[in-house]
Amino acid sequence: MASASYHRYFGLADVEPLCQRIAKRHPGGASLFDLAPLDQLHIGGLGASQRLIARLDPTTHPRLLDIGSGLGGLARVASLAGFAVVALDITASFSCLSARLNALMVAPSAAFTPPQAVTGSALALPFAANTFDAAVFQHSLLNVPDGQVALTECRRVLHPGGRLVLHEVVEGPHPETLRFPVPWSLDGQGSHLLTQETLEKLLTTSGFTLQRSSDLTPEALAWRRHQVQKEAQAAQGTGVVNKVEKLSPALVFGPCFADMGANLVANLQNGAIKVVEMELGC
Repeated sequence: MASASYHRYFGLADVEPLCQRIAKRHPGGASLFDLAPLDQLHIGGLGASQRLIARLDPTTHPRLLDIGSGLGGLARVASLAGFAVVALDITASFSCLSARLNALMVAPSAAFTPPQAVTGSALALPFAANTFDAAVFQHSLLNVPDGQVALTECRRVLHPGGRLVLHEVVEGPHPETLRFPVPWSLDGQGSHLLTQETLEKLLTTSGFTLQRSSDLTPEALAWRRHQVQKEAQAAQGTGVVNKVEKLSPALVFGPCFADMGANLVANLQNGAIKVVEMELGC
């Protein structure tokens, strides 16, 4: 999940205690599965990231840019798959924790290169033209106030023949039913959902060619319902936010995370939002 400067996140003012807790719990290094409750801040979790990265080939498109990388969960999946990854997010505390999580992760070999965490804006990518072979947006564009500029910037830093894959939340057929808070917005401020049709038009005018588009809403709803049950079980007793031994999205989203999770289910069920996956070339 991407972040934005307006959005209030909890528990990230001092990342060191959290990192010490992770190191103590996983002295031999944390796996992708261990970190997933904290760093896979999007619908579908670790499985969605692995599926999205599988759409790309590190032998033909090795240099990958993750735009709106959050805490770097998707970027670490890509690095372990063999890509050279730059993980860009607008929130400095996210980039800081992302870099620290890289160091806490189990590396497959001494030659493994973790993602490079960079703080920057999708609206003015701090890279030269033709720098990357592929790019990824995962639940990122919903926080970007100008999707056209972001996609044009993305096309600029990709070389001809590059690839773009997206796993995004878009506006559904009944946007009037949208409930807040949700993970990308507490009250609607900074929420910039596009319709699927508008997103496809912006991609085309930015220089991309749509090759495949899939509606993952039914799968997303089933996954989120299952997560709500798991989170409710975990919250019994001391409460998930205060349960220091276990990682949870609540460490990022704070005490309203349970409401966010319930609202995601309602929004998917009522048609306020959809989840789509796209593959594009340029």
